[in-house]
Amino acid sequence: MHCPYCKHGDSRVIDSRSAEDGSIIRRRRHCPSCDRRFTTVEQTQLSVVKRSGVVEPFQRDKVVQGVRKACKGRPVSDDDLARIGQQVEEAIRQTGMAEVPSVQVGRAILAPLSDLDPVAYLRFASVYNNYESVDDFVAAIDDLQRSQIPVAA
Repeated sequence: MHCPYCKHGDSRVIDSRSAEDGSIIRRRRHCPSCDRRFTTVEQTQLSVVKRSGVVEPFQRDKVVQGVRKACKGRPVSDDDLARIGQQVEEAIRQTGMAEVPSVQVGRAILAPLSDLDPVAYLRFASVYNNYESVDDFVAAIDDLQRSQIPVAA
């Protein structure tokens, strides 16, 4: 690790601490050249393998953008969208895999989105699951109605 002060090419780790469920490591470092200390933060890089085989870094913003399209015109706040993005990233990180297929990212979006807004869920699921007929929508609506907890009046 290069020293940010003198650009010396080597530094010594003094202390390492894990943060955020072990997905981030903070390291306190010492530069032998200028005798200064600095902190680095290391985070594991998640990658998404697209259907075409292209591998790209996981981007929470892409998840939020996709969900935002499905939620257009619905009573969903930016905080709700950010929360879904975080839930999806946490679900992907919990798999312990460095590379996840894009299909798995889509699946991780469906559950929190169905809890947030059923209409947005149907919009997203119709594209994600490639609905081809009205019968596909009817089946999805039936599944949603069976999974929702009845509210006492």
